[in-house]
Amino acid sequence: MVDRVAIAEAALDAAIAEAPVAAVRLSPAAALTTGARCSAAEAVAAFEDQLTSRVLDVVARELRAEGVGYYTISSAGHEDDVALGALTRPTDPALLHYRSGAFVLARARRAGAQHQVRDVLHSLMATREDPVAEGRHKVWGSRERWVVPQTSTIGSHLPKAVGTAVAIGRRRRLGVLPPAAADVPGDAIVVASFGDASLNHASTLTALNSARWAHRTGAPVPLLFVCEDNGIGISTPTPRGWVASSVRELPGLTYVAAAGELDRVWDATAAAVDRVRDRRAPVFLHLETVRLWGHAGSDVEVAYRTREDIETTEARDPLVRTARQLLAAGAATRQQLGELVARVRRDVRTTAAELRGTPHLATAEEVTAPLAPHRPERLRAELAARHLDERTRRRAHGRRLPEEATAASERTLAAHLNAALHDELLRRPEALVFGQDVGAKGGVYGLTAGLQRQFGGQRVFDTLLDETSILGLAQGLGLLGMLPVPEIQYLSYLHNALDQLRGEACSTSFFSAGAFTTPMVVRLPGLAYQRGFGGHFHNDDSIGALRDIPGLAITVPSTGDDAARLLRGAMAMAATDGRVVALVEPIALYHRRDLHEPGDGGWLRDHPGPDEVLLPGEVGVYHPGCDDVLLVTYANGLPMCLRAARRLGERGIGARVLDLRWLAPLPHTAVAEHAAACGAVLVADECRATAGGVADAVVARLAEDGYGRPVGSVRSHDSYVPLGPAADAVLLGEHDVVDGVGRLLGAEGTARGARGASGGPE
Repeated sequence: MVDRVAIAEAALDAAIAEAPVAAVRLSPAAALTTGARCSAAEAVAAFEDQLTSRVLDVVARELRAEGVGYYTISSAGHEDDVALGALTRPTDPALLHYRSGAFVLARARRAGAQHQVRDVLHSLMATREDPVAEGRHKVWGSRERWVVPQTSTIGSHLPKAVGTAVAIGRRRRLGVLPPAAADVPGDAIVVASFGDASLNHASTLTALNSARWAHRTGAPVPLLFVCEDNGIGISTPTPRGWVASSVRELPGLTYVAAAGELDRVWDATAAAVDRVRDRRAPVFLHLETVRLWGHAGSDVEVAYRTREDIETTEARDPLVRTARQLLAAGAATRQQLGELVARVRRDVRTTAAELRGTPHLATAEEVTAPLAPHRPERLRAELAARHLDERTRRRAHGRRLPEEATAASERTLAAHLNAALHDELLRRPEALVFGQDVGAKGGVYGLTAGLQRQFGGQRVFDTLLDETSILGLAQGLGLLGMLPVPEIQYLSYLHNALDQLRGEACSTSFFSAGAFTTPMVVRLPGLAYQRGFGGHFHNDDSIGALRDIPGLAITVPSTGDDAARLLRGAMAMAATDGRVVALVEPIALYHRRDLHEPGDGGWLRDHPGPDEVLLPGEVGVYHPGCDDVLLVTYANGLPMCLRAARRLGERGIGARVLDLRWLAPLPHTAVAEHAAACGAVLVADECRATAGGVADAVVARLAEDGYGRPVGSVRSHDSYVPLGPAADAVLLGEHDVVDGVGRLLGAEGTARGARGASGGPE
């Protein structure tokens, strides 16, 4: 196999040895070419950063061949993005393409940072000394230089970039400067780079649309989209002219092309950066690049590219082109460049040798440490420090506090959530509530009614109808220290944008070792059992996709007082520990009033005090003195199980009911404690039998812990929720719970016999 890396290195050496040299040397401050914005000194520094990036790519392959390196997707051919790193500020948030090595080195140079080569090598070798991700993944990142780690830039990071750009302007209008992002000034811009193939990704198109939409509605959107166009996506060519024709005429988006020698790329990049900074509007920088050596080290280009195509690409190597321009312009001599190349190659390899043997993360605890921090005492202290006094609350709620409410309509779950949102917006000036129809309308179910009137349109506002954009905005706001509370109008709509939680928001802390977080509380009206308003788009009983996301906390209230406490706990988790929390709100319980009979008011609750919270691990227990069977459930399952418990009681079976409240992390300790006091356990899981996982997880943990008494579950069917009465055929019902207990306890129908048979306590 021909060594294309060696060919590229030889081509650079040959260019330095053979290219024409100017007769007169330029002074360091002189323009590289007539009228260019790049000086001779800046051009030489840029070449050094390009060269260092290239040598790191070469050494990455050498380390992989030795079995001590783990990443070979290189920046080779993309080194002209060095201009972006040099021309933007270390306080301009950057969310970068994985071929951005020269950018990162140039930004480090501008910031006066040391040891950047060492840091990149630690990342390539996945050592625990990697200052960005501590060896969890190879990422470009720096908290000090505002490079936010991205793990896969196929466009999924771009909605977050839009959100970050919008957040800069919104934060300024609100006059809030949270400490977490105080180093991002009001005139900062956001840089987001991606490849030409990623332009076709739904997330990229969403981001372009939402940036233009926000700008059209009057919001500042200081965002520089940077498409590094190398003409190919792994093995699939991008049609010639595709990028330009796709975006050049889009209203509300300025298109700037950058191609050719370093001075031309520099000038075009400078013009794009200046336009974004001055006009606070989105710009699309189309940067022409090439891809050398295949997609990654394991990619065999000759399988899909001809030799002539590969050689034509190599002839456009930006490193060779820059070296020739430096010599022709008189910015450097042959000796200077030759010595520079030799020194950089030597220094990078010497540093790599020194790092061999650096340890890696070795335990699950080390790996997962930044994934889901939970410090209950710190959370409670934070809440105490933000105590709301009665006078302030009365001004917000009117003369009567929610604790003083007596009308049934003011004591429902919906009313309690609305009151709690009022309090949290009072408590936290950095908190924002947004989504589809949450502003003037107050939400489809009235959950946000009155919030915009009380707190203004900058803090409570409507978004465009796109879930990916909503969650992207939330991430950007969170990155800049705000506390977003986005609403996804229905749980089923979340699936359009799930990767914004799974691949982006919940991975931020993990891949930055906690240096960056995207805190938020995502409100998700959902679950089933709505009457007169159904179908699977509005009755979605699938939470398996949420429970699959590492680090995501999921809470599901059943009663109004719990809903208020859980919302407060979720807000404290997001504010204090940077957590992403999903608050799944059971729509069918929003306005419920009764439990057993019409008019009994059994589901109405008094509002808890403003500082009362519920945190992970804290469960709800009903009928604690009953010990024949433990019914474990949540959400709509709670009233169902309470009604079933009354029917079981009529048969002489005492049923204790446990409301999980938290579906991630599941409160296994509390379940085990109550299970130990009961003769059997039945899990009543209202979600799909094999797609929710709550019943699976509870039963599995009890079995693993050696719980020797009868255990079972009842669940809804694996089906979409149909419209109308047909829903009753597939959803969990009260009779299923009663029958499940009967099957679990055997023919006698009592748990006492079951306990005796299992050797449990009398």
